[in-house]
Amino acid sequence: MPHNTAIHTLLSGYFPELTEDQLRKFEQMGDLYQEWNQKINVISRKDMDQIGVHHILHSLGIAKVVAFPQHSAVLDVGTGGGLPGLPLAVLFPEVKFHLIDSIGKKIHVVQEIARELHLPNVTATQVRAEQVREKFDFVVSRAVTRLANFYPWIANSFKRSDLSNKGLYYLKGGDLAEEIAESGLIAEVYDLKNYFNEEFFDTKKVVYVPLK
Repeated sequence: MPHNTAIHTLLSGYFPELTEDQLRKFEQMGDLYQEWNQKINVISRKDMDQIGVHHILHSLGIAKVVAFPQHSAVLDVGTGGGLPGLPLAVLFPEVKFHLIDSIGKKIHVVQEIARELHLPNVTATQVRAEQVREKFDFVVSRAVTRLANFYPWIANSFKRSDLSNKGLYYLKGGDLAEEIAESGLIAEVYDLKNYFNEEFFDTKKVVYVPLK
């Protein structure tokens, strides 16, 4: 599959610190999504040939804005097929990631991919965010719903700790001024086009909502 050498080239260009082992895992992740998507539609079919840019690199956009400290804990809400959690877990092997989704068959895919990629720092559960009792340093998500709807689900998910830059990192597209205003949250918006050159990122952003 030629596109997965493309994943190697793409990611090593933007993340020169990646090891060969990590780059191999990202290539394998591309293959595994191809395989699983034949059985269970976790990524839109028309998007599969763009898995590197539209899914793996997009997920890693969060890492351009925050470096999760070793041994911190991250909750990925509405992970679907494991995005952004799985790519971030490869990038940050010393960080614990818990991926949740309300759809069981998607969580099954996440668990299988994590197992095949040997990612001991990943757990995945079929559960709603409001039902998660465990606490985390960071929450990540990829555009599940409007911020005003989303934030109450995770408002009680944070640990008490003195880490700086704790909070929610939300991948979202388009003009977000109105949505942020509606939510009443203090938020910082980072344009991914400042980090990545592909046209796909022209309207893509990371919204950071610091922990109050």
